[in-house]
Amino acid sequence: MHIARIELSPLSVPLVEPFVIATGRIEATRAVLVQVTVADGAGKEALGIGEAAALPPVTAEDQPELLAQLAAAVPLLTGASVATRAEITTLLDGAFLGQAVARAGMECAVLDACARLAGLPLCTWLTGAPPRSLVTDMTLPIAAPTHMAALARGYRDRGFDVFKVKVGKAIDDDIRALTLIAEAVPDARFRLDANAGFTAEQALRVLDACRGAQLQLECFEQPCGRDDLTGMARVTAATDVPVVADESVRSLADLERVVEARAASGVNLKLVKHGGLLAALRIGMRARELGLSLMCGGMVETRLGMSAMGHVVCALGGADFVDLDTAFLLASDPFAGGYTSAGARLTFQDVPGHGVALRT
Repeated sequence: MHIARIELSPLSVPLVEPFVIATGRIEATRAVLVQVTVADGAGKEALGIGEAAALPPVTAEDQPELLAQLAAAVPLLTGASVATRAEITTLLDGAFLGQAVARAGMECAVLDACARLAGLPLCTWLTGAPPRSLVTDMTLPIAAPTHMAALARGYRDRGFDVFKVKVGKAIDDDIRALTLIAEAVPDARFRLDANAGFTAEQALRVLDACRGAQLQLECFEQPCGRDDLTGMARVTAATDVPVVADESVRSLADLERVVEARAASGVNLKLVKHGGLLAALRIGMRARELGLSLMCGGMVETRLGMSAMGHVVCALGGADFVDLDTAFLLASDPFAGGYTSAGARLTFQDVPGHGVALRT
């Protein structure tokens, strides 16, 4: 099998409202759509698609840089053999040195095409596991506390009761927002995500406030800075709430450092952070061996990115915390397929590849 053709195009989809986290704000997705046609020796072809999703400043790249990186790789990849996963890994490692976001989008498209040629769902092609249903949380970006509570009430009416609440910008507002959300949705369960915005002292203060308010807190994602493993370890040691490393874990080596430092009890897998599905799978499998909990999420991505990550979750046999919600935050959906949704439940389709296609 070889790569016959590659097409690239900007993928910008407006959000229903601005998405604000501790480190930045966006109003539309800033991604690149990657379309790769793979042909086998008998002349049969399959089109695979992937999403290279930027989220500056979480990612170093923005959309123009991604387009340039991907375009530079097209001559290197066109005509290349992708008959085995080892070939795919070596090929993409050489084409995208240190360019994890671009690599993830290209790898997704290649693997999707290969799975379609094989006639298998992507998760089954990866590990033999079947597609399954997953229940996702819903993210509440940083906003006025009263508005965050109103958003939670609206999402509760749509079938969501687990909220991933972005914190880390103004601690008093964070605590106020959590209190108001709990009042608006009394049975809500919470996952906090500071996006590396707190010191250990601030994170512990928020945890104390949650304990005092008797919130149902499921996990605390990346309370401290990416390289502040001492702070992360302090928070981890002080609470029974699982601390999930996100920004601190981009590679297998990062994972081992976090575990050695006892800086977290879980890890968040993201395709663009790790450079693709295969690396995310390796990190997820190693995390399981080490006894860590798994969260699986993404940047601000469309149905395409969420479906690809969903197949990684299915390939792993599930995850402790599923965070595949960002397609619900978009004002329009340029894609069809991949999964069906009923409230917070996503049911991934038993079709070749990840099953997502551009709407016509």
